[in-house]
Amino acid sequence: MTTASLDATTHEPRGNFLRRSERWLDERGKGAWIAAMIVGFILFWPIGLALLAYMIWSKRMFNGSCASRTRHARHAFKTSGNSAFDEYKAATLRRLEDEQDSFEAFLKRLRDAKDKAEFDQFMDERSKTANEDDIEAAEKA
Repeated sequence: MTTASLDATTHEPRGNFLRRSERWLDERGKGAWIAAMIVGFILFWPIGLALLAYMIWSKRMFNGSCASRTRHARHAFKTSGNSAFDEYKAATLRRLEDEQDSFEAFLKRLRDAKDKAEFDQFMDERSKTANEDDIEAAEKA
């Protein structure tokens, strides 16, 4: 096989139109899939129905962005051929994941503290209202 018959971006044979179309739509995200499905329904309804069935079957309708999933998979696990760089890359990715987990834990603690403060404020206001109602009831009696 010559280099001229390879796709420049993926280095795969150019022959499979459906695979290239799927990759192209994935790179553009869920909106591109939905637009393709709508165009399929407009042109010839079985095409739109087939795209809808494929989107449901492949879980493209219910997962996050198609583009982010393929970008991360493409770059995160691809080896460079240089073992020192691959070790550095793996360590950096682990460190970034740990930092992300720490930050998400921090945000959870922050949300929990805010919820507790709001609940404490609600309970204080409620007890003030209850005390005022008790004083008014005692004055009337």
